[in-house]
Amino acid sequence: MSDPWDGQAGQATRRRDRRVPGQRAAEPDAGRPQGGRAAARAAARSRGGKRARRARPVSRAQRVLKILAISLSALIVVTAGAGWWFYDHLNGNIHSLSLDGKGGTEKADAFGRTPINILVMGSDGRTSAADCKLGGGCAKTGVQSGSNADVEMVLHISADRSNATVMSIPRDTMTQVPACKNNENGQSTPGYYGQINSALQYGPACQVATVHQLTGITIDHFVKLDFSGVVKMSDAVGGVPVCVSDDVYDTYSHLKLSKGTHTLKGVAALEFVRSRHGFGDGSDLGRTISQHIFLSAMIRKFKSAGTLTDPTAVYGLADAATKALTVDDGLGSVKKLIALASDVNKVPTKRITFTTMQTGADPNNGNRVVVAAGAKALFATIANDQSLTTGSGGKSAAAAATKKPSAPSVPAAQIAVTVENGTPVTGRASQIATALTDQGFSSGTTTANAPSAASTTTLTYGSGQKGEAQTVAKALGLPAGHLKQGSGTGLTLVIGADWSSGTSFPGGASGPADTKSAVSDAHASTADQAKTCAKVSPYKTVELNGVSMTPSQAYAQARSKPDSDS
Repeated sequence: MSDPWDGQAGQATRRRDRRVPGQRAAEPDAGRPQGGRAAARAAARSRGGKRARRARPVSRAQRVLKILAISLSALIVVTAGAGWWFYDHLNGNIHSLSLDGKGGTEKADAFGRTPINILVMGSDGRTSAADCKLGGGCAKTGVQSGSNADVEMVLHISADRSNATVMSIPRDTMTQVPACKNNENGQSTPGYYGQINSALQYGPACQVATVHQLTGITIDHFVKLDFSGVVKMSDAVGGVPVCVSDDVYDTYSHLKLSKGTHTLKGVAALEFVRSRHGFGDGSDLGRTISQHIFLSAMIRKFKSAGTLTDPTAVYGLADAATKALTVDDGLGSVKKLIALASDVNKVPTKRITFTTMQTGADPNNGNRVVVAAGAKALFATIANDQSLTTGSGGKSAAAAATKKPSAPSVPAAQIAVTVENGTPVTGRASQIATALTDQGFSSGTTTANAPSAASTTTLTYGSGQKGEAQTVAKALGLPAGHLKQGSGTGLTLVIGADWSSGTSFPGGASGPADTKSAVSDAHASTADQAKTCAKVSPYKTVELNGVSMTPSQAYAQARSKPDSDS
């Protein structure tokens, strides 16, 4: 019985008639089966007489490499698909709106670089069931449609990305709101004098236009968060460490914390940033300072080791941020938001300065404030892209090199101006007149239409009134070349086509602003100050069981209520 022929796998089985090495194979005899390798060799000889080359067996290593290549290709396809889904998912989270050019146009520096100015808004809107639950006040009204900008901060990132300034604008500030229309709901206003945070009723672009008009600062973008947005962001970052100077219980925002440091997440974080009765003098001014402490801690957390290098943390943060924010079209993609985050990350914490716009008491309402004259310098430092810190993080030396202006010979309160509108823009004279009275000029300031259209803004003054005119010009940023002496008496300001928006004359700032004046009474601090505690109010700013008391007294009386971070 003969041995079987070659198996299917191509591996030769043992044969009795083994060839001697180097010996040619004999022709198969007629009785031998013609198949397998023998048949292949015969077929090859019949075609060309050449012996067929034996196929090399596939090695184990080659098979492994092939499997790895296929697996890697599949992994790349799956990963790319997941990455695209992730990117598309995040983009789908973002709600963006047009700014409609309301914030002005930024100017590049000598190197072609431009600063970034962003209006950050915290909305008090109860526009969803979640925000109703967090903010309260919906028991009778249910979900509401309108909202106010209870938090307003201008974030300025310098053109060279070496420093940043964050300026809070108290929500109780009275100012002129320009004519606006909300493109989302069609609600519009011809303009009015009122509380600055109310402009958000007419859309984020209206709030931007109001701040731009008040400060003269170009606003490139806006970012808006609601109550649930604050909760999501604080949770995504893993909590924010804050310190309070004493036991505190704000019976209005429901913040309750013992003296010392706490890490706040979710609702507790929202209670902290909303608390206006727990800190300072119980007004919105005290709240801006505690918000700066919170944001400084959040920035340090963002920059701390591990936060931005942990893929899980980054995903959670990105998902929360894109769900929490409403932004302008210029920030309406993940790529643009990442670029913004990168710009902020370039600035060292010691060179991020937090300030609060200087205000004075509103003479017509004790619960409201108006812009103080000192705010002019703070506005100018931001508009002129000036740093409020040095490279080492200390106070800016620019003020030392700036000549202090001499005191005006006539107080602003004694100066009345006739403001005439020589532009086709309705309400311009009223806007400028309001800006002057907000800075302390006489309530005798009046408005009118100019006799004819004016291409250039001029300030005409009577004999012996040059000093008064210079005081007005300084307050408005109006260059000296726009002043002229007339034959009559009094001061007449004609607004020309060269000043169609804003309350500071475009490009009117001459030389650097005095940075010492800019931070005077502005509660300035830097983001690296980790040991700063929020000052609990020593006044009777809260009420418990119908009795007025301090936040610390309320804490002692409410032992049964759990702390916010418990």
